Amino acid sequence: MTDDELKKLTLASAARMIARKEISPVELTEAALARIDRLNPDICAFITVMSDQALDRARDAERKIASGYTSPLQGVPVSVKDLYDINGIRTTAGAKVFAGDTPQQDATAVKKLKDAGAVIIGKTNLHEFAFGVTTVNPYYGTARNPWDRDRISGGSSGGSASAVALGMGVGSLGSDTGGSIRIPASLCGIVGMKPTYGRVSLHGVVPLAWSMDHAGPMTKTVEDSAILLGVISGHDPKDANTRNVEVPRFAEALTGNIKGVRAGIPKEYFYERLDPEVNNAVRTALRNLERLGAELTDVDLPAARVNRAVWTQIASPEAYSYHEHLLRKHADSYGSHVRARIEAGQFLLSIDYVRAQRARALMKQQCKAAFEHVDVIVTPTVPIQAPRIDQIQDPWGGGPEPAVTSLPRFTRFFNIVGLPTISIPCGFTSEGLPIGVQIAGKAFDESTVLRVAHAYEQDARWFERRPEI
Repeated sequence: MTDDELKKLTLASAARMIARKEISPVELTEAALARIDRLNPDICAFITVMSDQALDRARDAERKIASGYTSPLQGVPVSVKDLYDINGIRTTAGAKVFAGDTPQQDATAVKKLKDAGAVIIGKTNLHEFAFGVTTVNPYYGTARNPWDRDRISGGSSGGSASAVALGMGVGSLGSDTGGSIRIPASLCGIVGMKPTYGRVSLHGVVPLAWSMDHAGPMTKTVEDSAILLGVISGHDPKDANTRNVEVPRFAEALTGNIKGVRAGIPKEYFYERLDPEVNNAVRTALRNLERLGAELTDVDLPAARVNRAVWTQIASPEAYSYHEHLLRKHADSYGSHVRARIEAGQFLLSIDYVRAQRARALMKQQCKAAFEHVDVIVTPTVPIQAPRIDQIQDPWGGGPEPAVTSLPRFTRFFNIVGLPTISIPCGFTSEGLPIGVQIAGKAFDESTVLRVAHAYEQDARWFERRPEI
């Protein structure tokens, strides 16, 4: 398999080709590993490459296929963010302090991938402890943007985004606490899905902020995300926050028909202070959704303006509660930036946390009211194009806001309220950098979110444009 073929290959097409014996799991895994071997020293998408284990699983998948056994991801090479435990493989969480930790069991989502026949080829790079949006990692290198290696891939799931965009495997699992799946998906031109809070188990995933962490798929297409989400979803007795609700056949929702779907456009906040090219691309996407049959209508989400303060007052103490014992013994093993962010959580008062939770309840109430009149809410994913690595702290657009601060401005809100949200490509800047649009839905209605995203994607065809590397 050539590099060009691998870059274009989707998870769905790979699964079909393997099932029809048009390509072998070993051949595909070898091609993915060869591409990782060639590109990863520069791109820094992977922390740990599992070559031997992956080839063993690929050979096992080939034997099972020969005997007539089938499963949804049989022999398909995927990666996972290095927050997910894999039995016998170190989990670094992108940090020095965990570099020697080797778990003895799989995270629930990893077990489900394995049960579905997936070949896990490695663990991807991330912002240290997932507490940041750049994946400028002081220990494992900066995950670079596939469209311009002088720019960030986003974070914290930056390695997964780079890997998927460049065909180093055909899908990945990321995590999202304030936008960590959707931000890198937008900046790298792929699809990133944050499901409803409680849809996917977080057992065996290193936490950032337990009440806003989400696990989800990162893929080339919406169909691929629907397939991966279906595999990893479901109630887990080991995670008390998972909900015991039916898991739909998400891929069956991808009908292409969105006639009459009501798409809400927030009147405030989400369309303010956008890079002009981002604004133009998202507005064009809205017109295309309307042309495809969606009905656009204004919605009110006024509490979104305080999402940064609310998110910080919840995430910081929750993060500190996890890291407190580690900081007492290993504070010097933390990167200075992430250590400062985590330690700030100890100085927030309990009343701050309580007030933030009350504001969170108001945000959820406003969303519930909005979704009485609409089926999805559509916003930009991020307000700017991917910033240069050496300019992430620079103000942009003539204002005081640093580029890095602007990146989670529109994503954090949907972590606070826990609603399913997807980012899909909606265009490119004049410099050839991807732009993403974000679609959110009602709790546990990922099917509608995926249906709208898929209809737009198949009409716009942005996923066909791949990086030249």
